[in-house]
Amino acid sequence: MSSKTALLEVIALGPEDAQRAQEGGADRLELVADMARDGLTPSEQTVRDVLAATDLPVRVMLRGSDGFAAGDLDALRADTAKLLAAGAREFVFGFLTEDKEIDVDACRSLLKELDGAPWTFHRAIDRARDPLAAFDVLTELGCDTVLAAGSPHGVGSGLSVLQRLARRAEGPALLVGGGLRAQQVHLLRAGGVRGFHVGSAVRPGGWESPVDAGAVREWAELVKS
Repeated sequence: MSSKTALLEVIALGPEDAQRAQEGGADRLELVADMARDGLTPSEQTVRDVLAATDLPVRVMLRGSDGFAAGDLDALRADTAKLLAAGAREFVFGFLTEDKEIDVDACRSLLKELDGAPWTFHRAIDRARDPLAAFDVLTELGCDTVLAAGSPHGVGSGLSVLQRLARRAEGPALLVGGGLRAQQVHLLRAGGVRGFHVGSAVRPGGWESPVDAGAVREWAELVKS
């Protein structure tokens, strides 16, 4: 994502979501399972089905359990290998230590499996002791995107942090999501944000209902107008 190109990423849970998101004009998908637990690793079959349903870029979640500790790294590495075999080429993950610092060792361990695949560090950064310092660590780790709300409580509480992150000239692209509301987009864009991430905002019927293509279209027009 260049500094001037807007990007809309939509959370998908399966192939129907993927098709509807693409129909509505999404630029990229984040594929997860179990949103009741804030998004976990999807199955190999789901990855195959989604990749068959869309030609959009798909970033696949690597997260084995609730929270932001790495947990069972051996299991995560095994999942990564299976998902690569299923066709996944882009990923999303993020780990913190007990001290709320970026878990560099866990990230590097997983990066060995990814072999250069592009990846997003997800909203674990919102729980970091110092999100601005964490952003510098992630730059060194080589991630190309950081998904952040600026606060564990969502975008509305994190605007000042997001504006500071958006002013960074170097490092990963900032992707804003987490309780993002349409009325916040103009302010964020004015501050330099070009990437936007939505989930519940494009599911008027809730997480039990599929993505609504019309809602995606409205967001696509909003972030790119």
